[in-house]
Amino acid sequence: MTMPPASRLRLSVDLDALGSNYRALARLAGPAACAAAVKAECYGLGLEQPARRLWAEGCRDFFVATLPEAAQLRALLPEARIHVLNGVLEGEVAAFRALSAQPVLNTPEQVALWRQAGGERPADLMLDTGMNRLGVRPEEVAGLDLSGLNLDIALSHFACADEPGHPLTRRQADRFAALSAGLPARRRSLANSAGIVEAPAALFDLARPGIALYGGVVHPALEGVLRPVAKAEAQVIQVKTVPAGETVGYNATWAAAAPTRLATLAIGYADGYLRGFSSRGQVVVRGVRCPVVGRVSMDLVTADISAVPAVQPGDWATLLGDGIPLAEAALWSGLSQYELLTLLGHRYERHYCAERPAVRETEAPHPEAPEHEARVTL
Repeated sequence: MTMPPASRLRLSVDLDALGSNYRALARLAGPAACAAAVKAECYGLGLEQPARRLWAEGCRDFFVATLPEAAQLRALLPEARIHVLNGVLEGEVAAFRALSAQPVLNTPEQVALWRQAGGERPADLMLDTGMNRLGVRPEEVAGLDLSGLNLDIALSHFACADEPGHPLTRRQADRFAALSAGLPARRRSLANSAGIVEAPAALFDLARPGIALYGGVVHPALEGVLRPVAKAEAQVIQVKTVPAGETVGYNATWAAAAPTRLATLAIGYADGYLRGFSSRGQVVVRGVRCPVVGRVSMDLVTADISAVPAVQPGDWATLLGDGIPLAEAALWSGLSQYELLTLLGHRYERHYCAERPAVRETEAPHPEAPEHEARVTL
């Protein structure tokens, strides 16, 4: 049997770090339970092994964006509670029922659709508390007919929790507490990754971290709490020395001030390493940070390796993780940490690493949130 050729791109996912991050966030969220956002294939890292690890750590509620994502997850985790954030449309009810997936109902029309189809299956209700993206508007809540509806979670989503002290966070928490108080929902959920630490008084029954699970530090209070999960690497495919005055890359945007040793790497914007890194990003080669020079192109990036003369074709350069923090790369590129992870393409050879075994099924998972009324005093 012919072996497939090896990729010149590697994406390493540290499952132990993922488990550590989930446990840290669950501790911060307590006594609320801790869910996991696994949409977009766990923010670009691949669905199967990260989702299984989160289940082993005790996670029981998983949030995806779309119905096809719910189908993928159901095949992996038959017992999980799967919540579909983008809601349900005409023609999709049968698929939701077959998958035992819970739609997040975002409009009065979706509420009516689910009721008419037989509202005995669990569903969730999104309240728009100020983000104005998805959800039932405050003035529409009183007119909702929720009779016969098996309502599991009433939820909303913080817009600015990653900006400490932003006044909208308090307003959203207060609105959510008031709007959800009279609803026949078993649980309430508001806090995302940043909200867990920015608004601990508004944790309610269930926290829903996403980017923080995968190592994204989106709030100062998470510094030093989370471990990096992803490491993206590209292979060096050519090394050369150019004389002073020579330019590099499309449109000749960078010129060598002195004779410069260059490495060309097998990565580009087709792999999620976008043009924002041009002459701004850095890579780590043989333990040394080296600047990206010239324009990032579709499949190639050039770095100044003058400080590391031993570099040869076949060596690996790190572009994210292991010396290149996600938050720092975001600053260089002008992208968010979310974009950096979810844009990683399909040409990476993915490796999943775990030094310790996952939590055994017999070990106690993070407990379900007790019935309680959360007080909001931010």
